[in-house]
Amino acid sequence: MFLYQKLQDLNSPIKVAFVGCGKFISMFLSQYNQLKKIRIDTIIDLDIERAKKNCSKSGLSSSTIDDINFVNSLDKAIDRDIDIFIEATGNPIVGTVHAEKIINKGKHIILVNVEADVTCGKYLSDLAIKNNVVCSMAYGDQPSLIMEQVEWARLNGFHVTCAGKGTKYHPTFEYSTPDTVWDHYGLTKEKAEVESGMNPKMFNSFTCGDKSAIEMAAVSNASNLKCPDNGLTFPSIGVYDIAKKLIPKTSGGLIDHDGQVEVISSIDTNKKDIPNDLRWGVYIVIKGQNQYVQNCFKDYGMVTDNSGQFSAIWRPYHYIGLELAQSIYSIALENKPTGSTKFYNAEVASYAKKDLKAGEKLDGEGGFCARGRLTTSSKSKSLKILPLGLSDGAVLKKDIKKDEIISLDDVELSLPKTVLDAREYQYNLIN
Repeated sequence: MFLYQKLQDLNSPIKVAFVGCGKFISMFLSQYNQLKKIRIDTIIDLDIERAKKNCSKSGLSSSTIDDINFVNSLDKAIDRDIDIFIEATGNPIVGTVHAEKIINKGKHIILVNVEADVTCGKYLSDLAIKNNVVCSMAYGDQPSLIMEQVEWARLNGFHVTCAGKGTKYHPTFEYSTPDTVWDHYGLTKEKAEVESGMNPKMFNSFTCGDKSAIEMAAVSNASNLKCPDNGLTFPSIGVYDIAKKLIPKTSGGLIDHDGQVEVISSIDTNKKDIPNDLRWGVYIVIKGQNQYVQNCFKDYGMVTDNSGQFSAIWRPYHYIGLELAQSIYSIALENKPTGSTKFYNAEVASYAKKDLKAGEKLDGEGGFCARGRLTTSSKSKSLKILPLGLSDGAVLKKDIKKDEIISLDDVELSLPKTVLDAREYQYNLIN
């Protein structure tokens, strides 16, 4: 809090490097001219010309772009005088390798790459502590914003009953592919891909439920909130019913546990928009611990359930890369993350999106072959489930029927040692 005031006393610029220059980072770049004391040192991208075009489209002048060091490999930038690296490739395997290198160099890192955070985040977080650096969630993404609300609630003595986000979800969307995504998402292909530069595979992960599972796994692993018993259920709930419905079944609500994550849908079973939806936002449900607190809920007009015990707060939007500077300033000025992995509670399990054949290569999050479902890390380990974050490039050893769980024994994997070490480290945390 009050970072802007502290910023006025900062004498030297905060030097940052971006690993990957896609949509999220382009949004940050569009704010860059208005930001104080942040300096882009390096942008690392496999396609340097595309990265430069994204910089230009985002509003950077040609002179500013000329001052940036563009390279196509992290190894060409790792030894530069950079304070904070922002990993935004979206690839969990590559991102984990990048993060380990950055952390072992004694550099701070922001994981826009929530996929890497969910796949190997406990390993990376503990490695950062060992190296006395910060490994942070990216402010602007929903997990960080949810954690901000969770922290506020717990700091002020409230019990967090439920936390999560909104999205546009329907059970039939689970089988969406990059070819069908824009019909479900609500944009034309021209608008999404040509005008806005949106990646159909990445944005399909939002549509089919993969990203919701990934982000709620991240929140569970940061907050110690539980997973629903059978994965996310996506009830259609408007904001004024959050406190009434996202409470335990024992209290007349819909959730399995007193203290869990859940995602709500902005459309109903007929795919119609519901009133007062939270498609773009985040929420928490809190419980007043005594009658006086519950009376205060009522006295000050707070939205509650019928008993008056539970109240909810929500933020209607998240601004994605437009507010990433919050993480940069938090690390530079206070040496604090804007959310970080503390536990290994949750995983994202891989389920067959269609009938799959032996020899077929899986294509990961948002693709044509597999879909993700939130589960516990203990169940993932005991059933040897293939985490969605390891599925891209995995080759099937056997046929898998549509909707079946894909196990580690069902696939051939070719993973870097860093990822193997990270997964073994995390598995060893489970009894």
